[in-house]
Amino acid sequence: MKKSLIVGICLVIITACGGSNGNGGGQPPPPPAAGTPGADQLAADLQGLSLDDFYRVSIEALVRRSPETIIWRSLDDDYPLAVAQLDNLSDEYQRDTFAMYRVALDALRGYDRSILDADGQLNYDIYEWYLQDVANGLPFIYHGFVATYGIFGTQRGTEQLFTEVHPLETLQDAENYVTRLGLVETKFRQLAEHVARQRQNGIVEPALTLQIAIDQVSAMAQMAAAQSPYYREIADRIGSIPGITQAQRDDLLGRALAAVDGSVRRGYQDLLETMNNVASAAPAQIGVGQYPSGAQYYRHVLRHHTTTDMTPAEIHQLGLDELVRIHAEMRVIFDQLGYPQNETLPQLFSRVAADGGIIPAANVQATYEAIIELAEQEAPAAFDIFPSSDVIVIGDPAGGGYYIGPSKDGTRPGAFYAGTSYDQPWFPMRSLAYHETIPGHHTQIAIAMDQDLPMIRQVPRSTGFIEGWALYTERLAWELGWHDDPYSDLGRLQYEALRAARLVMDTGIHDLGWSFDQAVQFNRDNVGASVGASQYASARYSVYPGQATAYLVGMLQILDERQRAMDALGPQFDLKAFHRALLTNGSVPLEFLDDVVDRYIAEAQAGN
Repeated sequence: MKKSLIVGICLVIITACGGSNGNGGGQPPPPPAAGTPGADQLAADLQGLSLDDFYRVSIEALVRRSPETIIWRSLDDDYPLAVAQLDNLSDEYQRDTFAMYRVALDALRGYDRSILDADGQLNYDIYEWYLQDVANGLPFIYHGFVATYGIFGTQRGTEQLFTEVHPLETLQDAENYVTRLGLVETKFRQLAEHVARQRQNGIVEPALTLQIAIDQVSAMAQMAAAQSPYYREIADRIGSIPGITQAQRDDLLGRALAAVDGSVRRGYQDLLETMNNVASAAPAQIGVGQYPSGAQYYRHVLRHHTTTDMTPAEIHQLGLDELVRIHAEMRVIFDQLGYPQNETLPQLFSRVAADGGIIPAANVQATYEAIIELAEQEAPAAFDIFPSSDVIVIGDPAGGGYYIGPSKDGTRPGAFYAGTSYDQPWFPMRSLAYHETIPGHHTQIAIAMDQDLPMIRQVPRSTGFIEGWALYTERLAWELGWHDDPYSDLGRLQYEALRAARLVMDTGIHDLGWSFDQAVQFNRDNVGASVGASQYASARYSVYPGQATAYLVGMLQILDERQRAMDALGPQFDLKAFHRALLTNGSVPLEFLDDVVDRYIAEAQAGN
């Protein structure tokens, strides 16, 4: 999932309200007209509407604040963009957007929920939760580490927008691509201004991860334009655009190269200069608890990601309890394999990696593809609804391990980005593939896109449900017998231990003041991961507080809901119908999952 300056469930990136003239040079988007900011306009537009019209008008206004969300979610058929844009990250625009969420929330509460049917009340509740969650983020506008390293930073998300998501199927797509390249400088200048304002408000990213981000931004700022991924993407794909002439191709590539050498490079240089300027104030300690209002911010992001009201202490203890259970389950298999009782988890998993077999780098992508193909064949044992979009595996030399959903129109399949530049142990590969593709992220996200849900249910996404579902399916695969060797089963349990350890480490870092080394050692001792993997995990949790806690919290609630349905229905319980009920309702905040399952139970008892 992407981070952004405004934290929401899915509508997560602030938008640009202007465009360029298509020449690749790019101009700063104009601010809202004086006296008519977005919030005032929305308040006027919402007057006197029916509830259905309120939903339609308000969600469209909020989605349009982020043209990048429209691209990422392929909502352009619903909300066509008149001109090519990038998101506006300016302070003024962000604050106006927060105000728009508050306007929509206040207006929603003017409607009488009590007269709605069950479907209507669920729609109302989910939309209210979403609007309130975003509005709650205004006091913490400067707390997120939005320019951090890797996939967690806005700069990497921008690169992914161009290289992994942006359509390049038509001549107009290519024109839009070049236009947006010309807007990168403006966006990154606004990002740099935000980083500077963070420092003025007493918040600078910790030195450990800030330096990694600086090195990555510096590399992009110095990269030759012709080698930049921003240019290579259009250069590699432009030849497949139907009907394009050689003259058009040369013109587009010339303008793209100039925009990368100009706008993109200057954008990275501006950001680099600001990051270097704030680096002297970067704290050595990690964790958001050290900043002004840091404790309150952490509780906000915990609720945002888990979509529950669990406290840091409750999440911390849950992780410790779950690790006891998982370690006991691991020990049973270790004993079956004859592994020593006195070895540490890192030592034991070194044995698992060696004994389970190593997949050469050249075979990694094909191995994942074979796992996914088999999962597709086996899925009808637990599902009677399937996504209309395909899923593919894309080799990622940078390490991969993530999924990007399909386009709504089906032209872009779902994609699992897998690390393919190094040899890999076999034992964790099945669980990772199940989590990211079938029956995990791809199954859930693509099926949700297929549903005829109102836009107020399509746009918001719940981290707790999305990641909880994907982790649930790792366990489901074991229940269905898809793990046919002890090494693969230990891979499942190690991933489950990783998610339990996250509860302890995330709260340890941000609520209890753990050091980086303390977090690394905890991951080593309780997950059995390497030093490098444990350092990566600790760094990730330090810059993306709360997100990593959503996985296990979500899985456990889904398991609890399933058991509740099984207890209520007895022999009437149907696993396929249960999964259908969860998958066809989109991404639901966990606190409303009871409502979805209550309806499934009632319908099953009625014989529907």
